[in-house]
Amino acid sequence: MTVGIIGHYKCSEHDMGDHHPENGKRLSAISDQLIRSGLDYVVRQFDSKPIDKKLLSLAHTTEYIDFVLNNAPKEGDDKFVVGPDSVMNEKSLTSILYSAGAAVDAVDLVMDNTLTSAFCTTRPPGHHAEHDKGMGFCFFNNVAIAAAYAKQQYGLKRVAIVDFDVHHGNGTEDIIRNHFKATPEDDKGYLFCSSYEYPLFPFEVTESDIPPIINTPLPATTKGEQFREKLTAHWLPALHKFKPELILISAGFDAHIEDEMSQVSLTEADFRWITDEVKKIATEYSQGRIISVLEGGYAPSALGRSVVAHINGLIGN
Repeated sequence: MTVGIIGHYKCSEHDMGDHHPENGKRLSAISDQLIRSGLDYVVRQFDSKPIDKKLLSLAHTTEYIDFVLNNAPKEGDDKFVVGPDSVMNEKSLTSILYSAGAAVDAVDLVMDNTLTSAFCTTRPPGHHAEHDKGMGFCFFNNVAIAAAYAKQQYGLKRVAIVDFDVHHGNGTEDIIRNHFKATPEDDKGYLFCSSYEYPLFPFEVTESDIPPIINTPLPATTKGEQFREKLTAHWLPALHKFKPELILISAGFDAHIEDEMSQVSLTEADFRWITDEVKKIATEYSQGRIISVLEGGYAPSALGRSVVAHINGLIGN
């Protein structure tokens, strides 16, 4: 089982302001825990490349892409507000392009069998970025771009995206509905499964068990047992029925009990459990192919430990 980690030091340079929780220290915390665990000697590590800007249109409108690219601050410029809590500094665009590029690179490395699965340790995250706007720390939707790229470049018919971040992946749902034009009658080969605390940002979310969207809300009181019960009931049957040829994970770890971003109380063991369940499905239908992309997780120690548990699950340790 060959697992890779894909990232770039430039992803740490995006800065939305002093004391902002989505900062470069998140990647340092992950790196420290990978070294402490010994996993840095076990996995293969790759530097990502900036995404070919033409590929951004796989998930976003030309108007929105131009808005971000043309307003990106240069050295000495003031910060630029792209959307609610999505602010660019002079180094943000580089981080954004390397972050999206990592997800595309992961598709290539998995599809050419260099890797069985990959984890993209990158920022800024992407799952709140809709087809025509950014928000919630996000600018471009890394997993949605990667999913569309996998279908376009490799002819895959069925790609699943699973999102266990504590916040709903509204951007990914929006892109599947409004950019990919997927409907229950014609799902266009996509399945999106999202669990999330509700009510919590982005608030306006509709529960759904109808493909291509499986939205599974979690009460603020949710602990590991309830999390596992919910996903077993709602996600796993849909994934087995869908039979994905590739699974992408929006891997957010902000549902951890130590993370102040939410009230859901998960632990590393719960993230390991859902990784194991996704891996079983990937082994059965997808030749084991999984691409995981970092989303949330803002308690540094808990984030690092959770990523280690997640990667150990991808490896099968």
